[in-house]
Amino acid sequence: MDWFWWVFIFFMAGGFAKVADTARTALRTRHERKMERLESARQVRQELAAAQKPPEPVCGCTHHLAKHDKKGKCHEMVEIAVAWDADRKPVRFEAGQCTCQQYIGPQPLSQIYAEDLTDLA
Repeated sequence: MDWFWWVFIFFMAGGFAKVADTARTALRTRHERKMERLESARQVRQELAAAQKPPEPVCGCTHHLAKHDKKGKCHEMVEIAVAWDADRKPVRFEAGQCTCQQYIGPQPLSQIYAEDLTDLA
């Protein structure tokens, strides 16, 4: 029963406060590291999913090519600035049609032709 008094004196002197503080700090650090690992794994999954997607056909105006007609005119609605302040920053916007023209220059190669490699030796 003599050990009980030593534990009681240790408790009254605040000895368990240091133990509890150390445990709280360790749990907080463990939680932060676990959250960092989960975030890293989520980013890897997103990057892998993005790598598997084919490229989107997008015009220079950032609208999908499905929004353009056969002549190349864009039919998407955008915000157009109609009023500016003294610093030439837009103050008011109105809805209007996108004024871009789809790229109609030379098309990139759709296929690449390469002769079969043969071993002549």
